[in-house]
Amino acid sequence: MPHVIRIEEFGGPEVLKWVEVPAPTPGPGEVLIRQTAVGVNFVDVYHRIGLYKLSLPLTPGSEGAGAVEAVGSGVSDFKAGDRVTYQGVIGGYSEVRLVPAARLLHLPDGIDERTAAAVLLKGVTAYYLLKRTFPVGKGHVILFHAAAGGVGSIACRWATALGATVIGTAGSDDKTALARDNGCAHVINYRRENFVERVRAITDGAGVDVVYDSVGKDTFPGSLDCLKPMGMWVSFGQSSGVPPPFTTGLLQQKGSLFATRPTTAHYLAARPDLEAAANGVFEALAAGIIKATIGQEFPLQAAADAHRALEGRRTTGATILIP
Repeated sequence: MPHVIRIEEFGGPEVLKWVEVPAPTPGPGEVLIRQTAVGVNFVDVYHRIGLYKLSLPLTPGSEGAGAVEAVGSGVSDFKAGDRVTYQGVIGGYSEVRLVPAARLLHLPDGIDERTAAAVLLKGVTAYYLLKRTFPVGKGHVILFHAAAGGVGSIACRWATALGATVIGTAGSDDKTALARDNGCAHVINYRRENFVERVRAITDGAGVDVVYDSVGKDTFPGSLDCLKPMGMWVSFGQSSGVPPPFTTGLLQQKGSLFATRPTTAHYLAARPDLEAAANGVFEALAAGIIKATIGQEFPLQAAADAHRALEGRRTTGATILIP
């Protein structure tokens, strides 16, 4: 019988339990896949602690890759043996699992399963952040927090290729070196430097066009103070905790700013948008614009250790689990 990681109660990494389950059978519109790699993302932590409320018991994880074992009735686009990948479908910390065919993607030749599990969710996130939330192009100056992290490692390279000047923040010398490797023109160690003062110095007081912020509490309201008038604060995560509530008057006071809290669930809800984002990621990988930076691998049954490393900010690039 296959195994999964299961959560029976919200809490710390210790609630991630390795359990045996019956083998699933695909129903109408479903595909059964055997996974060879599973992605780990900070949203998995939010699900584990109950910040984003999901019903229990729960198998976390929303990104993986592997091969099709069986398909349910009505599925014509996939067959046994196909190499596939997905993102945004809860239940990823599994040896085998069911995925709706409508959310499954064929994996192109030349991209292996480990790469897909490491890149897809982070890549499509970078895609909509840079191309839809705030369309980045030549001449833009952007600030990207956690520039050595999973999304940051991809987005900073991509933004640089789009012609932007990227200022990245990171929390250690090793991570600032990685941020430079990721294409950042300027890197700030936020543990030693005041990032607001450094951004103002780098931009000669002008500020940046957009701040991409997945850190949250620790970078608020400093992120707003880095923006040009009418700039945009894009809050797409809160690894340090949820930012405090604020009134819209604060945005007016700091320069008629824009603020948004985007998610893949909304940006990629429609199949054409999902395919466009995924194809954009696959093409960027093939062109060498972005790359899979796998910083850590853990056995699937050691998912708790992966969460401890992620929450302790001891990771760089992507983290994956191997069933």
